[in-house]
Amino acid sequence: MNEYYKQKLEQGLTYQDFVVEQLYNIGLPIISYSSKKYQHLIGENKCGFEIKYDDRMKISGNIYIEIAEKSNPANKEYYPSGIYRNDNTWLYIIGDYNIIFIFSKKHLRNIYENQQYKKFGGREVEIPTSKGFLIPVKYAEEKLAIKIIRCS
Repeated sequence: MNEYYKQKLEQGLTYQDFVVEQLYNIGLPIISYSSKKYQHLIGENKCGFEIKYDDRMKISGNIYIEIAEKSNPANKEYYPSGIYRNDNTWLYIIGDYNIIFIFSKKHLRNIYENQQYKKFGGREVEIPTSKGFLIPVKYAEEKLAIKIIRCS
């Protein structure tokens, strides 16, 4: 596992713990799985919540919705992840330490498959370890999010 991937993994796990605390504060306790075995067998947690940290959201004004990933840029193939991860996920939670968005995974898949993200200024993105699409934060706040949690 390369250093970049380890750093991003730790950053994501720290954010996941932060979100677990925020959700607990509004009455949604989460039981997370820490082993790779259970994460691959069932999902990130018993509730079916996928939690992602978007450290560029505030700078870009967009939310990055992942559809595929690879652990190393040198790998040839991407594997389904994010909203296409085959597990118990039904809610997709993404944000930063100021704002957390909760989306329906099914709705995000529909937006991607019908290219609706383009209608509101989004676009597809591919970086060395991930593929996905962008949704403007403003549109997510006004039209797409099931719930928004503002953190202080």
